Amino acid sequence: MSASPIGLMFSDDLLFTSRVGGAAESLGLTLRTARTAAALERDLEPLSCVLVDLQLPGLDLPSLVRTIRENYPQCRIVGYGSHVAVEVLKAAREAGCDLVLPRSKFVEDLNRDLPKWFGRVSL
Repeated sequence: MSASPIGLMFSDDLLFTSRVGGAAESLGLTLRTARTAAALERDLEPLSCVLVDLQLPGLDLPSLVRTIRENYPQCRIVGYGSHVAVEVLKAAREAGCDLVLPRSKFVEDLNRDLPKWFGRVSL
């Protein structure tokens, strides 16, 4: 395993991804980005955390969660989405995400909780 925990963020929002990536880097964490589940087929070191934008077009969340669990069983999956998309947030919980947050709460807690999500600190 590398010196830094590795996370993967599924998002197509470049500005938001840059913001989260900057927060991860400032905390000594490595965050890679992807827009499709094909990223899980790359030769990645063990993932500590996967962050998922629940509004990502074409997202098949149940399949993505299954693939993550099969390949990275210790990995935490954090989904985030619009607070008004109640059914999307509910579906993410049902699909098996470890944590599901409205985007505003995700941003609010990012610097404090990112190390926890990466497994650097106990939950």
